[in-house]
Amino acid sequence: MSWFSKPKRKLVSQKRELPGDMWDRCAGCGEILYSGRLEESFHVCPNCGHHFRITAESYEALLLDGGGLEVLYDQTLRSADPLGFVDSKRYVDRVQQAEKRGGDQDAIRTGRGRIEGRDVHLGTMDFRFIGGSMGSVVGEKIRRLADRSLAARTPLVIISASGGARMQEGILSLMQMGKTAAALAQLSDAAIPYLSVLTNPTTGGVTASYAMLGDVILAEPGALIGFAGPRVIKETIRQDLPEGFQTAEFIAEHGMIDRIVPRARLRGAISTLLDHMC
Repeated sequence: MSWFSKPKRKLVSQKRELPGDMWDRCAGCGEILYSGRLEESFHVCPNCGHHFRITAESYEALLLDGGGLEVLYDQTLRSADPLGFVDSKRYVDRVQQAEKRGGDQDAIRTGRGRIEGRDVHLGTMDFRFIGGSMGSVVGEKIRRLADRSLAARTPLVIISASGGARMQEGILSLMQMGKTAAALAQLSDAAIPYLSVLTNPTTGGVTASYAMLGDVILAEPGALIGFAGPRVIKETIRQDLPEGFQTAEFIAEHGMIDRIVPRARLRGAISTLLDHMC
């Protein structure tokens, strides 16, 4: 009666391999999120509202008509190594590695585009390039962008995401604070609007210069905004720091920025402001 018995077969596991980039863990609530759903929500967690860090190109696609810059400026500018700086590796090697990660425009992309049909000059910092640090190239590109806004009398918008000045270039990086501030002062004298948008993080010499000089300063929810780190400040003033110190919400409550705008509403908010200011 062998035909009546059920043959025994070894169970074979059929494990499906899923691409590692299909899922992301939210730093706000710890939820595991499908990357496709994140893209639909502008990389904002649908559960807690945490804003993931996105690239400069992503901000261009979010803000500009047609999804990108019509003209990309100063593409050939590259960081020099005036000090021959070496720490755990040579500075020139760090720059080359940053370019391979996608930051081929140094730490900021600058160009011209349109927001709701209005011409604007846009600068968007790229945190992939050595933490969005401001060196001589960043300062020069912002100065040139401000000069173009002045010549064309078009509004200037800068999206900041930076760890501060790039110390591998020494005093040259610190000089960019004065250079960018002077260029923006010319825009102010000519009554040309400058909108500054602060994202996570905006710190150091960038906060101490052009990021906080906007006619209107916007910030994304939960963004880290400050000059020095909490430990340095605490040791300097010898006092405990309040809860939520250096968040966009804390900074807004104390009058240092004008408004917190969720990423999905950023384009509309900038368009409305420019309608009133131009």
